[in-house]
Amino acid sequence: MDSNQKSVRLWLRLMELGRKLGCHQMPERSFFIGDWQFPLCSRCSGVVFGWLLSVVLIWFYRPGIITIPVCCLIMFSDWFLQARGLIKNNNPRRFITGTLGGYALMSLYIELFLALLKLFK
Repeated sequence: MDSNQKSVRLWLRLMELGRKLGCHQMPERSFFIGDWQFPLCSRCSGVVFGWLLSVVLIWFYRPGIITIPVCCLIMFSDWFLQARGLIKNNNPRRFITGTLGGYALMSLYIELFLALLKLFK
């Protein structure tokens, strides 16, 4: 098997993983590198990036009780206004709002996990 066939197989596996994670993978809402579509759309890519960012930044900055719902509301508003046809969206904005939402949700999960750890000490 040559390297191109291996690349195609890896890409197909990643696309399947993205589908299983619940991403719609619409090409017009996804990033591309050359001819290769990302396995997650731009918003889902942002959410995953936000998760990773939260895990790293939680040691330096812990978002306040207002920051978390505001970030989630920004992502929801962006999606809602786009879904209703009230705004024309683009991939960079989807990625940014997805990052905010992913960051907020993972920060909330981490805070809840840390609170549970305190309860069982």
